[in-house]
Formats: sequence, C-alpha cells, structure tokens
Amino acid sequence: MKKTASEFSVRLVELRSRLKLSQTELGRTLGASAMAVSRWERGQTPPAGVLIQLGILGRRTDCWFFWGLAGLTSHDVMRVMPSAKQRLALRVPLLQLVRAGATKKGLSQDPLLVALPLLPLNAAASKDKGSSNVDLDLSSPVAVLAAPNQWCPNPAYTVCLRVKGNSMEPLLHDGYIIVVDRKQNQIKTLEGSVVVAHNPHFGLVVSRFFRFGPSRMLVPDNRAHDAIPLGKGWRMIGKVLWWLGSPAEDQPQGG
Repeated sequence: MKKTASEFSVRLVELRSRLKLSQTELGRTLGASAMAVSRWERGQTPPAGVLIQLGILGRRTDCWFFWGLAGLTSHDVMRVMPSAKQRLALRVPLLQLVRAGATKKGLSQDPLLVALPLLPLNAAASKDKGSSNVDLDLSSPVAVLAAPNQWCPNPAYTVCLRVKGNSMEPLLHDGYIIVVDRKQNQIKTLEGSVVVAHNPHFGLVVSRFFRFGPSRMLVPDNRAHDAIPLGKGWRMIGKVLWWLGSPAEDQPQGG
C-alpha cells in the first residue's frame, strides 16, 4: 500500500524526537538545512537519498518504511547487503515446527505450526483387524503433516493414522487420515467422542465411545455395523481431533 505524506510526516517527527535532535541537527546529519527538514515534516517528500539515510537512522520498523518510500524492497537490500539479513531482523511471523513426541524445551515461543507424523498404521472401521501396534512411538512415520498449533492442544502426543473400513461413514471414509491426541485418553472425558482404542484381538479400532449404565461401548456411526463392548484387554489410545480425506463421488459426503 502506498504511504501517504501525512504518515511520512508523523514518522519523521517521531524519529527526530526519538533521536533527540533538533531540525537543525537532523538537517546537518542528512546534509540538508533546517528549513528543508521543516518542509518534510509538513508533508513534502525528500529525495530518495535522504529517505535511505532516514532508514539507516531509524529503528528496524522505520528503516523499511523510509526505504520503501525510496523504492527499495527488502530483496534489494539483501541482494547488496547479505549481512543485513540478521541485523535488520525483518518482523515476519515466526514459523517453527515441533515434532510430535518431542518436548517444547528450547522453543522461544509457541510454534505457529506443528509437525504431525503420519504413521503406517490403520485404525479399523470394519470387521477386519486394525494394526496390532499398541506402542505408537515405536512406529516410524512415512510422512509429516503440518497443522496450525491451535488445532493440536497436545502436539507432543498427537499422531496421524489411516482409517480402514466403512463403519464410521458418513463421517469417516476408508482411507481417511485421522489425527489422534493420545493425551486425551481418559474415559470420563470422552463420552460421545470419536476415539481410537486397541485390543489384542481387534488391533487398533476407530469408533465412537459411549457409556450405557455400567457398560462401555464402541458404537459405529454406520448402523450396519455392530457395537463393540469395551471389556478386558481394551486400551484407550486417544481422541480423534480432526481428519483429512476426500470420499469417492459415489459415496455420501461426510463432515
């Protein structure tokens, strides 16, 4: 967006005040008269050479403002002054990645994106057995997905699995990628949630968790499939936060 003269005037006055210089002193620094500085502060734009000098005198935010008025871009500056890259420290949002399973130790601030490992494992949504792995940390990822930090409340415990089967249609289709937060595995907080659980006989299973009196059940969204009682041998892996996928055109569209 083009900078207005009034904006330039305000920034110039602020810069001179911050430097504790009179109009005469600033003019002397720039090789100009006090009268010229006065005209600039009233809205007249100085030559490009003066704008570049003002950028050098200014703080990090000021330098790009004044240099921009002179027609310089950050690319121009970096091309002729490679050493300026770190010194000027352009103020762009910090982008960091944190691998799931790692801690946040050493991060200067919360990352904007987190890296979620896609494991070569299937969570069954059918009568077929899902992957037998119960210790997901022992499985090496085949890919990594980047997601906004806000979507992953516990990134160090979050992994991605594939859906195998159609028992969770129309919500989840065969082949969908589900994002599972393993820290959210307390049964008392999962009522009605889509979860991943494990049993030595069934392997990893994705379904919806409900309690009916003393009974605990995995209830598929697709009523053509039977509910599974959560009895001895079952272990809750975690809550499904969200999912990725594109169902085939002949399938009903899920949310």
